[in-house]
Formats: sequence, structure tokens, C-alpha cells
Amino acid sequence: MEAITKIRPRALVRACGGPRYAVALAVDALGTGLLRPFLLLYGVMVLGLSAPATGIAMTAGIVVGLVCMPAVGRWLDRGARSTVVAASMLVRALGVALLLATPAGHVWPFATAALVLGVGNQAWPAAHAALVATVAHGRERDTALAAGRALRNAGLGVGALLATACLAGGATALRAMAVATGIAYLTAAALARSVHLRARPAAGPAEDGAGAGPAPRMRALLAANVVYVFCLNVPEIALPLVLVTQLHASPVWSAAVFVANTVLVVTLQVPVTVLLSRFPRRTVLAVAGVVLTASYLGFLAATSLGTGRAAPAVAAVSVVCTLGEIVYAGSATALVTALAPAHALGRALARFELSTGFGLAVSPAVITALAPHGPGVLWGGLAGATLLSASAVAAEKDGARKDGAGKDGAGREGTGEGAAEEDRGACLSRR
Repeated sequence: MEAITKIRPRALVRACGGPRYAVALAVDALGTGLLRPFLLLYGVMVLGLSAPATGIAMTAGIVVGLVCMPAVGRWLDRGARSTVVAASMLVRALGVALLLATPAGHVWPFATAALVLGVGNQAWPAAHAALVATVAHGRERDTALAAGRALRNAGLGVGALLATACLAGGATALRAMAVATGIAYLTAAALARSVHLRARPAAGPAEDGAGAGPAPRMRALLAANVVYVFCLNVPEIALPLVLVTQLHASPVWSAAVFVANTVLVVTLQVPVTVLLSRFPRRTVLAVAGVVLTASYLGFLAATSLGTGRAAPAVAAVSVVCTLGEIVYAGSATALVTALAPAHALGRALARFELSTGFGLAVSPAVITALAPHGPGVLWGGLAGATLLSASAVAAEKDGARKDGAGKDGAGREGTGEGAAEEDRGACLSRR
């Protein structure tokens, strides 16, 4: 079984797309951290919009932004890599420009800016994963994807801290942060475009008469992913809601949970992914669901404790939830890239991002709807849905190639994961 046993920083940077691309990721994340967590405040404080109108416009932007994903997938399958990444960053720069041009009190121009930002935000993850999958292969690719996530979370955290320190400046500071975000996006786009990486469209399936064929369906995986991604909004939405409104704890606890989550992801994402590389990706993803289920049950138990003990207990259980998030993030995208043949990699990643974006879009509404009915409904419902999703992931069979060739990561004949990896080959070029 292929496994990574040592973290080699230089090799990891190369697997992530090279030094310039790594800098592009860091700059892009820093700019995103400056504005995205405070976009609601921008609408309220700078533009004078109501909080409900601002929230609806932002949610609509995320949902409508998902419509672009099929086109992004087809573009990637034609061989584009760094161009798509740069385009996603340029689109976000355009969104920031529209935001800065929005007159006070006008909700529709703000909604348009949120939509354009949503398109860029939805397109970026699939484009980034496709680029990494072209440069690196096997378990090295899994580690590179994990490193990219750790780097991005670090940039987001630093950007958010800088923005928080500047919030005392009010509307003027928010406008300045938006300008800085736009400049960061433009800089990151130029760096990403300078990598000049593309893949030659895979010709193998057409040559053997099988045709290009559709992307793998992965129905159970995609459906389960919608539930899995709820874990990403637990530290930002569910726990603050429970801690402040139900347990009447100090907001400091919510902040501590968020900071701990960010630090753990930055420091543990790569080591945990490397550690678990000795196991099949699908098994690891199913285990992630079990860990998340255990954390949700832990939250249920913690909230039943008396006043003064519940908040520390919730904070402690949040560490388990973050570990489940780390295991999930290190295996989910990696499994999709391993299952997808070269000619359908873009479409497979686009479908996966559709399920991720949908889950992220609906999870705030679901969490806030369940929370008033009590901890049992909220945490019990999340635990049951996540455990069911983990079971579906474990039970789903990977599609085998028609010729039956190839081996999976454990050396077994005829499974889709290993066969698709062999399909991909070294079909890349730098102009």
C-alpha cells in the first residue's frame, strides 16, 4: 500500500504547484480573511442595509454561484489549470470592485457583488484541486492538498485578525479592507497565472474506443458530503449559537473555540493526512464521519451539564469535532481525485464542489432551525445524519474500469480508485 512516511517541505512545495503558486495561495487567503468574515458588517455599516437583506443577498450569491460549476468542470477537462485558478481570483477582484462601487442603501448592486464573489469562491476549490492533482500523484497529492488547506486556513486566520484589529475604524476601515482584498486578489491572480500550468486533455479513453465518457457518479459520496460539510460551520455558527443564546456563556468561549479550530487545522492537517495515508481513502472518510458523530454526541452530553461546566465541556469536545473535520478534509477531495479518470477530473471535482457548496449554503439555515428545539434535536439530528452518511460512504462501491486493469491503493485488482490514478499519467505542460 502506498503511504507517505515523511514530510519533505521542498517536495511538498513542488507538489502544491511550486513556490510562486504557494505565495499566490497565501496572498489570496490573506485577502479573503480581510473581507469575507466581515461582508455582512460591510453591508450593514458601510452601505446602511438591513441585516436580513444583507444576509439574503449573501446566501443568494453563494447558491447562484454554484451554477457556474458545470462550466468550470468542462473548462478544467479541456486541460486548463493555472488559468482557471487565476480566473477565479480575478472574478473575486471584480466582485470587490462592484462592492466598492455600490451606493449606500442600494441592495441590488450589493447582491450583484455578492453573486460575483460567490462565483469566484465556488470555482476556486475545484480549480485548485485539479491543479494539484496534475502536479502531484498518489499519496503525495493527498499531502499537497492538505498542505494547501493548512496554508489557506493560516492566511484566513491572519487576515481575520488584522481585520478585527482594524474594525475600530468603522466604515472607513471596512472600505480600506475591501480595497486591500481587491489588491490581494489581483496580486494572487498574477502569481497563479505566471505558473503557466495546463494538462493535455487525456486521449486514452477515446483511443481505446470507450469514448470520453461521463464523470463518475459517486452518488453516495456526494450526498454524504452535503452532511459532512456541516462540520465546517459548527465552530462558526452552531457553537456560538449554543454557547451564547442557550448556555448564556461569555462570547469569549466562542472566540476561543474558533481560534483553537484554526490553530489545530493549520498545525495538524498535514501530519494527520500523512499518518492516515497507510489506509484506504474511503475508509478514512468513513472514520471521519464516525469521529464527527462522536463529537456531536459529546456536544449533546456537554450541554446537559450544569451552569459553569457546560461551556468548558463544549470547548473541549470541539477539539474532537475539529479532528473529525481534519480527517474529513484530508480524505474527501483526495478520494474524488483518485476516483476520477483524467478526462473527467474537472467534472468530478465540479460535482463535488456543488455538493460542498450546497451543504455550506443550507447548513446555517438547518442549524438555526434545529437549535430552538433543544440540544437533543440539534446534536442528535446531526449525529444521526452524519453516521448514516458515513455508512453510505463505506458501503458505496468504486466503479471499475471496463478493461478491469489497475489496482487500488491496497493492491487489489479492478477497483476504480487505483485505476483512475493510472489513467491520469503525467499529462501536463508548462508554457
